Amino acid sequence: MNKLRVTIKAARINAGLEQKEAAKRIGVTVQTLLNWEKGRTAPTIDLAIKMCEVYGVNLDDLIFLTQNPTKLEKTDEKAS
Repeated sequence: MNKLRVTIKAARINAGLEQKEAAKRIGVTVQTLLNWEKGRTAPTIDLAIKMCEVYGVNLDDLIFLTQNPTKLEKTDEKAS
């Protein structure tokens, strides 16, 4: 779930959204989004699909990290 949390956070930041705005658009609380980004929990498939719509990313890229890591992902993984 470590890579998932990184891609979820990177996708939000790359979409230019703050956590509060992203949570509102996805239809979850900020705490729920924070838990996903910290790797404490994972979104259901329905919410992952909604997240992809909001962030403008492909579900495969979000779930399976099929794209090369971004600078954010590399920085975030070093901090773990």
